[in-house]
Parts: sequence; structure tokens; C-alpha cells
Amino acid sequence: MYLVPPMAEEPPVEFVNFVAVHLATMQQEAARLVGGPQHADEIYPMAFSDVAAHWRRLRWRNRLTHRDTRPEFLVRRLTTRARQWREEQIYEVEVQMLRPPSHAGSLPSGHALPASYALRKAGLLPGTERVQSRPLAEAAIAWSHAWRRARWHRIGRITAAIVLVLLAFLQALPAPD
Repeated sequence: MYLVPPMAEEPPVEFVNFVAVHLATMQQEAARLVGGPQHADEIYPMAFSDVAAHWRRLRWRNRLTHRDTRPEFLVRRLTTRARQWREEQIYEVEVQMLRPPSHAGSLPSGHALPASYALRKAGLLPGTERVQSRPLAEAAIAWSHAWRRARWHRIGRITAAIVLVLLAFLQALPAPD
């Protein structure tokens, strides 16, 4: 029986949904913070891992405050991870503002693309939406990193407790004459 149960090995569905909602935005923000998309994948997975490590605490905070603080925590962790990444670089990293994609090939306003019969009926049929594998994979990787870190922290706490008990036992022994 645990006072605080250990972290589950598999990510909960709501964490996978959270990653799916925020993945594209975090990739873009990470690219902006590290100066380009070539290094963004070094930053945003660690931010998701930090959120996974604090998932239960953030869920309790949401219940108590009646507002979702997880996106704010994710942005803070992404900013911190990007700052740490920039400090580790040998050369100065120039942060660039990314331009939004141009819509030069889009139709003039008021014109819509003709939809096929299948696309018009897809909204009415159940199960026509495919599950995206990228958010599931990113969530599983982040959760795995957080679970491994939580396991090492637990081993460290147990080791520290054993050392403290041994030190207390040695202090309680009578001194030799």
C-alpha cells in the first residue's frame, strides 16, 4: 500500500490528448526559441517529459483552482529547456522570428473548393477519422522518460532513507571505552 502510488508505466489517455493538442504549437515555438527547426526536436520532447513527470500534481492543481494550468506549465518548461540548450551551445544561437506560411496558392475569399461526395458524407459517418500516430508516439516517449526519472528518484529516496537510518543507528550505539 502506497501513500503516494508510483507513476503508471503507460500514459493516460488525457495526457495523449494533451500532447496531440499542443504538439504542433510546441514544435513551432521550440523552432523559434532555438533558432530553427533543425534543433527543435531536442527541446520540445523534454518539455513534454517535464509535464508528464508533474502530470498528477498539475491535475490536482486544476481540480483545486478550476482552471487548466498545464499549457502554462508546458510553455514555462519549454522556455527553460530552450534557455538551458542555448547555454550549452559553443556558439551564440540567434533566435529568429519564424514567418507564418504564405497562402499564395489559396483561392480568393468567398470561393470554396468543391468537395467530393465522400468528403461531404465523412462527417456523418462514425469512425471516419484516423488516429494520428505521431502524438501517441511523442506522448509515449515523454511518459517513458518521466517514468524512468521517477523510478530513479524513488530509488534515490529509498537509498537516502536507508543511509539516514544507518547513521541514526550508529549514533545510538554506545561509544567504545
